[in-house]
Amino acid sequence: MPRASVRPTSRDVAREAGVSQAAVSLVLGDKWRGRVSEATAERVREAARALGYRPNLAARNLRLGRTRTVLLVVPALTTEFFAGVYTGAARVASRHGFGVVLYPSPEGIGPARDPFASAQAALDGVIASSMAAEALTAIRGDQLPLVMLDSDPSVGGTTVNLDIADGVRQITEHLLGLGHRHFLHLGADVPSWTFEVRARELEARLRQVPGTSLRTARSPISIKGAEAAAGAALAAGDRPTAVVCDDDQLAAGTYKAARRLGLRVPADLSVTGMDDLALATAIDPELTTVRLDAELFGERGMQALLAVLDGQQPPGTDIPVHLEVRGSTTRVP
Repeated sequence: MPRASVRPTSRDVAREAGVSQAAVSLVLGDKWRGRVSEATAERVREAARALGYRPNLAARNLRLGRTRTVLLVVPALTTEFFAGVYTGAARVASRHGFGVVLYPSPEGIGPARDPFASAQAALDGVIASSMAAEALTAIRGDQLPLVMLDSDPSVGGTTVNLDIADGVRQITEHLLGLGHRHFLHLGADVPSWTFEVRARELEARLRQVPGTSLRTARSPISIKGAEAAAGAALAAGDRPTAVVCDDDQLAAGTYKAARRLGLRVPADLSVTGMDDLALATAIDPELTTVRLDAELFGERGMQALLAVLDGQQPPGTDIPVHLEVRGSTTRVP
């Protein structure tokens, strides 16, 4: 009978590369920078490839006391934005030998029930996107490392945010530059920090410009809900010339409401969104909206959690956003 092949070990890699086992551990654990040279690191990687070496993750995890599993909690899976966050987080995690479990909270941004019998025993850390900090008590307790995405940085802990305030600034400067002075803000009817920032920043920006007016209407994040809310707001009182929407779905609902009232976008009514979902270029005219890079957001969130797990302080700068100007905005008639 042929002998079963013997699985190569880190000692074999060290011998092949002409280095110590400690150097092999540093390189394959991605902790070699500043300890061994780039040439040595490449020699170790090449030896591992040539031998077909794979680390014994189970043994390493047992030794380190880690499961190498991270929980990503999101409010829902109803938009592609959170799918993008997951894709970015999982991409970075895989490069570091981690897995990501995706968990949509059944209560939206409210309390998230523990998806495991004992999450603290099954996880190394938690990334929470667009959730309230107190919503994660059941999962995290006070033990697991936590990174909050799209969340209030003043509550403490580690946060990674998109520069939402600058996104609102870009929208207002664009619309004011087109001559608009009468605005409707179609806000998401969700008690979340990110939507509070949007409302606060829009009001502050417009307050600085004489002759502007701002009304606010609230809507659930759905096209149908936005159509009803925008329709009621546009039919009541002085009609705005521009509608600033918290989300691209709200903008799509505003399109439908405007057409039902005989208004043309953008000839009679300019409309903006936020997110730059696929929907933004599927509707006609294509939507002027702020692009939020969901995959980059997820990547930065995972990088921040890995830094926390290594006892390091992640960078605190917000992720830049960009206004995509398309056909839904024009100068005031």
